Amino acid sequence: MPHAVIDITREVCPMTWVRVKLRLETLESGDTLEVLLHGAEPLRNLPRNATEAGHLVRSLDQLEDGSTRLVIEVQFG
Repeated sequence: MPHAVIDITREVCPMTWVRVKLRLETLESGDTLEVLLHGAEPLRNLPRNATEAGHLVRSLDQLEDGSTRLVIEVQFG
């Protein structure tokens, strides 16, 4: 189970990363954040942005409704 969930399926870039980044900053190192997203641009950018910020992408799964679930493990320090 993730420690937190954020639904950004109605957001567009660059706000997708801004919202995810702000949510990641509220979590502890080792916590996981489940991100629900929709569209090609967030699917392409968010895993890369999270990795570049030093976090770990744990999973990326397509859901039946056409959205995607991204699970990020927070890494600080």
